[in-house]
Amino acid sequence: MNRKSIVYAALIFIIGYASNAQAQKQHFTMAEAVNGMAGKLAIATMKQLQWAGSSEYYSYVVNNDTEKKVWIVNPENFIPNELTNLDQLNKALDKKGVKKLSAIPSLSFLTANTFYFTTDNKVVECNVTGDKLNITNLTKLPEDADPTAIDTSTMNLAYLSNNNLFVHSNHEKALQITNDGSKDIVYGKAVHRDEFGIDRGLFWSPSGRHLAFYRMDQGMVEDYPVVNWDSVPATVKFVKYPFAGRTSHEVTLGVYDTKTKSTVYLKTGTPKDQYLTTVTWSPDEKYIYVSLLNRDQNHLWMNRYDAHTGELVKTLFEEKNDKYVEPQHPLYFPTDDPNRFIWWSQRDGYMHLYLYVNDKEAGQLTSGNWVVNEILGYNTKANEIIFTSSKESPMQKNVYGVKLDTKEMRRFSTSFATHTAQLSHSGVWLIDNFTSREIPRAIDVCNLYTKDEKRILTSVNTVLNYHTARTEQINLHAEDGTVLYGKLIYPIDFDSTKKYPTIVYLYNGPHVQLNKESFPFSGNLWYDYMAQHGYFMFVMDGRGSSNRGFGFESVTHRQLGTVEMDDQLEGVKFLKALPFVDTNRMGVYGWSFGGFMTTSLMLRHPGVFKCAVAGGPVMDWSMYEVMYTERYMDTPQQNPEGYKANVLFDKVKNLQGKLLVIHGASDETVVWEHSMKFIKKSVDEGVQVDYYVYPGHAHNVRGKDRVHLMQKITDYFDVNLK
Repeated sequence: MNRKSIVYAALIFIIGYASNAQAQKQHFTMAEAVNGMAGKLAIATMKQLQWAGSSEYYSYVVNNDTEKKVWIVNPENFIPNELTNLDQLNKALDKKGVKKLSAIPSLSFLTANTFYFTTDNKVVECNVTGDKLNITNLTKLPEDADPTAIDTSTMNLAYLSNNNLFVHSNHEKALQITNDGSKDIVYGKAVHRDEFGIDRGLFWSPSGRHLAFYRMDQGMVEDYPVVNWDSVPATVKFVKYPFAGRTSHEVTLGVYDTKTKSTVYLKTGTPKDQYLTTVTWSPDEKYIYVSLLNRDQNHLWMNRYDAHTGELVKTLFEEKNDKYVEPQHPLYFPTDDPNRFIWWSQRDGYMHLYLYVNDKEAGQLTSGNWVVNEILGYNTKANEIIFTSSKESPMQKNVYGVKLDTKEMRRFSTSFATHTAQLSHSGVWLIDNFTSREIPRAIDVCNLYTKDEKRILTSVNTVLNYHTARTEQINLHAEDGTVLYGKLIYPIDFDSTKKYPTIVYLYNGPHVQLNKESFPFSGNLWYDYMAQHGYFMFVMDGRGSSNRGFGFESVTHRQLGTVEMDDQLEGVKFLKALPFVDTNRMGVYGWSFGGFMTTSLMLRHPGVFKCAVAGGPVMDWSMYEVMYTERYMDTPQQNPEGYKANVLFDKVKNLQGKLLVIHGASDETVVWEHSMKFIKKSVDEGVQVDYYVYPGHAHNVRGKDRVHLMQKITDYFDVNLK
C-alpha cells in the first residue's frame, strides 16, 4: 500500500470513528433535561468547601457510600487531614442522647477545630483536639423554632417560637423577650417582602451582647386567601398581602441587651409605612445604622441611631432620584474602626463602592460603566477591598481588589469566567470556584499576594456523551443603541437549507440576568432538549434586566412591559432575518415577569407568535405587592396611564394564536387571582385560552413535578409549532 493509500485509509477510519462516536451520543430524557444538573448529571464539586472560621485553613466534606468525613487543609502545603468523621460524631451525640446522623450535617466553623451544626432541634457545638471530639455546647430548640440566628463569638442564640422572640445567652435558659407576637405582629423575620436586599430579621452585634430585630405590624394589611386542596373540604390559609397603592405594613427595629435584659426601639419616626433597610451595627456596638426609605422609594436617609437609647444621632447623608433609590447592601466596615465604612450606591448610574471617614465621603473607590457584585473581604496589610464585578463583561463575574488609600484597582482572576469566591479571614487566601462555557467547574485556592495557587478540583463534563446544542452568543442593539446580549441555540443536526420552529424564552424583569458565561453555555439543558427535537431557542436580556447599571434597568420605570417588549421584538426581527427560522412557527415562553411579558406580547403584538406559554403571570400590576410594584411603576393613583397600558384583562380580545396559562394554586407571590380573572375575561370575550393549574405548588413548580410541567410545555409547543 502506497503512502497516499495509507493516508486515505486513515482519514476514512477517523471520519468513521467520529461519525460512530457522534451516533452513539445520547438524547436527554425530559427528567435529565429538567433536573439532571441537580442529579445524575450534576457537575462535581467539593461539598461544604469553606474557610474554617477565622483560621487560614479550609475545610470540605466527603459524604458518599464509602466515606463520610470532614477534612481540613492548610493551603501552605495543601496536605488534607481528617478532622472528624460520621462515626466519631455519632458516638459523641449518643452520649448526649441526641439522635444519630445518617450523614455529615451542614457545618459552620468557628476555628480550624471548632464547628457547630443543627440536628434534632438542637444546636451542637463541637471541638476536636487531637483524635478526640467533644461536644462543648448543646442548646435545645422548640420544634417550631424559625428563624434562628447564632452569634459566633458567644454562641448566643435567638429564635422565633409561637410567634414570639426568644434569646439563649450565656448558656442560660431561654428568655422570651416579646409577648404580643401573632400573625399580625411579626418578630425577627425578613420584612418588606424580602425586597431591598433584606433576607433576615435578626442581627447580632459584633460581641454578641445585643440583638437587633425587626418588628412588623401587618394587622392593617388585607387578608388574602390561599386554598389548600389536600383535605375535604378544602381549607383556607389567610396571608397578608399588601397590594400596590393600598395599605402597607409598619416596621420598627428593636434592640435587646442580654446583660440588662432590656429592650429599646429605634425612634425611626413617621410615616410608619416607610422602609427600614441595610441594618448595620457599628464595630464598637454604640450605634446602629439604618437606611430609611420613603414609600415613594425616591428618597433615602442614612441614619445613625444610639443602640442603647434608640435616639436618632445623625443623618449622615441623603440620596434622591427622580425614579427610585434602591438600597441593597448594609454598610461594610473593613476593620474595627467605627469611623470608616464603605457604602454601596448607584448614584453615578452603576453600583459602586464609596468610602466614608468620620461621617464624610472620602472618595469613590470604584467607577466605570460596570457594577460591583459582591464584597468578599478586606486585606489589612495591603489596605485593599477584594470584590467581584462585571468589569470585563456583563456576562462574566471576576475578582478584583481596590486599595482604600490610592483607589488603585487590579484584577486577580486570570480566567475570564463567572467566579464565585470566598476570601479567608486575613484576606490573603482565596477559594475561587469558577465556570465558563468551556469549563464545567474548576476550583483554585490561591494566595492573592504571592500568586501561589493550586487547582484542587477540575470537574469533568457530565454531558459529554449527550447531544448538546451549538450555542452562539448574539449581540443586538436596542433602538437607543444599547447593546443587548442574547444566545441562539441551534437544532441538533442543523441544516441551513431547512426552516425550523423557534421558541423565545424570556424574563426581562429587574434583578434577573439569563445570559452568563457559565456551563452549560446554553443556560438550561431543556434548551438542549428542545434543540434535540428540532427547535431553535433564543434567549435575550433586554433593557430592564440586571447587571447593566441603573439606566439600563430603570428605563422601564412607570411603563413595565413596554420598553422590554420593544427589545424582545428586536430579537424577533433578528430571528426573522435568518433564512432557517420559520417565521410562521414561532413560540414564546416565560414565567413570573416572563409570564407577564409572554402574555403582553401575545395581546399587545398579536400575530408575532403562533403560540405561547405563560407561567405564574402578572396580569395587572395593581394586584401585585407594594414594595416591588411602586418602585418600578409608582402607585396606581400616581400613574394611572402606566397601569392601564400594561393591564392585560382588557386586551384578551386581541389574542391571535394559542396561549397556555399555568399557575400554582398556592402562589403567594403572584396570587392565583391574576390568571383566574384573566380566564374569566376570556370567557366573557368568547376567546379560547388554554389553562393548567398545579395544586399545592407556590410561585413555581419544583422537584419531581417540574418534569411534568416541562413535558406539558414541550407538548404544547409540539402540537402548535410542529
